[in-house]
Amino acid sequence: MNISDPIADMLTRIRNASRARHTEVVVPASRTKREIARILKAEGFIAEVAEDRDGTLSILRLQLKYVDGKVPVVSGLKRISKPGLRVYARKTDIPRVLGGLGIVIVSTSQGIMTGAQARKAELGGEVLAYVW
Repeated sequence: MNISDPIADMLTRIRNASRARHTEVVVPASRTKREIARILKAEGFIAEVAEDRDGTLSILRLQLKYVDGKVPVVSGLKRISKPGLRVYARKTDIPRVLGGLGIVIVSTSQGIMTGAQARKAELGGEVLAYVW
């Protein structure tokens, strides 16, 4: 199956699985998805990230987190920069999500990082997604 926006597909799978109270999400692996998953784990939105091989295909297994086993930690995910409309932000214009309660995932020249890390490193870049 040919997916035009693999990052949006990953975020949609996480959103749907958390709303359906699944414990695990399986997505095809890529370097960008690995970095996004690493950020989500570091920021406490998912519990664990594991990479497996399914024949010739490399996949990521993401363990979702829930508060008291009921309420998903990830309450919202939104893809910002899309293949048809790229969204970029200067180092001074990196947005804040819910007044700092959520995170912005930014692709910079130094790699994929959160908005706070990009502000600290004084880097701008492509705004990939909001997570709250």
